[in-house]
Amino acid sequence: MKENAVIRIISITIIVLNMMMIIVLDIKNAIMVATIAEVTTVTMAEIMVATMAEVTAAVMAATTAEVMAEVMAVTTAIVKDVAAVGAGCFNLINS
Repeated sequence: MKENAVIRIISITIIVLNMMMIIVLDIKNAIMVATIAEVTTVTMAEIMVATMAEVTAAVMAATTAEVMAEVMAVTTAIVKDVAAVGAGCFNLINS
């Protein structure tokens, strides 16, 4: 009788320990999934912010270069026109 009771207690103890181990593993897996999801979300957000900053900087640089080129072209054309008008006026005055 005593041996059966001891075997039963040992068996119950092993079952309880196995169940506790399963619970601990489930908790560990849940923590790992949550951690991986958080790391992935933060990493993706950082990559998106960095990418948007780079794209914005590239667009701004290209836009600034294009605007400056256009301004210089228009300014050059105006200066040439003014110079031509000035030269024409000078010729009229001196003739």
